[in-house]
Amino acid sequence: MQWMLALSRLIDAVNAIIGRSVSWIVLVVVLISAGNAIVRKLFNYSSNGLLEIQWYLFSALFLLAAAYTLQRNEHIRIDLITSRLSRRAQAVIDILGTLLFLFPLCALLVYFSWPIFVDAWTTQEMSSDAGGLVRWPALLLVPVGFALLWLQGLSEVIKRLAFLAGAGPDPLEKAPEHHREEPV
Repeated sequence: MQWMLALSRLIDAVNAIIGRSVSWIVLVVVLISAGNAIVRKLFNYSSNGLLEIQWYLFSALFLLAAAYTLQRNEHIRIDLITSRLSRRAQAVIDILGTLLFLFPLCALLVYFSWPIFVDAWTTQEMSSDAGGLVRWPALLLVPVGFALLWLQGLSEVIKRLAFLAGAGPDPLEKAPEHHREEPV
C-alpha cells in the first residue's frame, strides 16, 4: 500500500503544479482579449490568430486543470443521496464511479484523440481562417488533459482504498482553510 500511496502523492504533486501553473492562463486570456478589443476599436484591425489563441488557451485551462480540480474535490457533485451516507460508503461510490465511468471515458478520449493530434502534427494542419494558427497544439491538449485526469482518478482510487483499509486519512476531509494550499 505504501508504494501506491507514494505514486498517489507523485501524481498529486504533478497535477498540482500543472493546475496552479495553468491558472495564470486566465490572466493571459484576459489580456489578449482586452488587447484585441482595444486594437479592433481604435485601429479597426482584428486578428484571427489572436481569437484562436484565446480559444486554445481557454481549452488549455479547462483540459489541463481538470485533474487538479478532481484532486481538490472541487468538481461538481450531486450529493443529495451520498451526503447522507457514511464516509466509507462515499469512498466506495467514488471508487466505483471512477472505475466504471471516469477511467473508460478518459481512456476512450485519449485513444480516439491521439491519432487526430498525430495527423495534425504530421501534416502541420492550419486553421482554415485567414491568419489562423497551426492546429496541433490545441489538438494535443485533449489526450494530455484526459491522460492527466485518468492519472488523477488513479490517485483518488488509491487514496480511497487506503482510507477503506485504514491506511490513510479520509480523502474527502477538507483541510482547514488556513492549512489549505492556496492557488498561485
